[in-house]
Amino acid sequence: MASPATHEITGLLQAWCRCESSALERLLPLVHDELRRLARRHMAREPDGHLLQTTALVNEAYLRLIDAGHLRWQDRAHFFAISANLMRRILVDYARSCRSQKRGGAMRRVDLEESACLSPEPDADLLDLDEALKELAEVDARKVKVVELRFFGGLSLEESAEVLHVSADTVWRDWDLSRTWLYRRLRQKARG
Repeated sequence: MASPATHEITGLLQAWCRCESSALERLLPLVHDELRRLARRHMAREPDGHLLQTTALVNEAYLRLIDAGHLRWQDRAHFFAISANLMRRILVDYARSCRSQKRGGAMRRVDLEESACLSPEPDADLLDLDEALKELAEVDARKVKVVELRFFGGLSLEESAEVLHVSADTVWRDWDLSRTWLYRRLRQKARG
């Protein structure tokens, strides 16, 4: 059964969709801790010394969520699934930017903080995973959604099933097959 906070978050998301001005202000404190938890999960997979920190990732996600305010939020689970996906996109964009800088793209003077991007092979695993997820999406887009919800969003089987409007058993099968497919694909990539 959903908690009162879950219902409150869902109500505020729906009010935000209706452009009620105070809804976002009341929503952000309720979701802040969960967004920080999601960001910490993402950052835990990043190499040591990563320039982006948890707070910066949450702040960038906030900005993108506010820009995406026109979305029709279904509920709390949908909101956090989208948030997790946005954080993944932010990190992938950052990794691509660092890779471009490493290869000399757009040569320019950089400050000390930006020079952290120039470390060897920044976020290569994340870029490989993103590429593999794009390939999987060509075969089965729902399986990619399951990976995003479970791996990046930290949603349970039941929450993922609710967002996708399928059974928890279907989510489990998709999750199991996706992990196997991604493992094989990433292993092939690592072998060259």
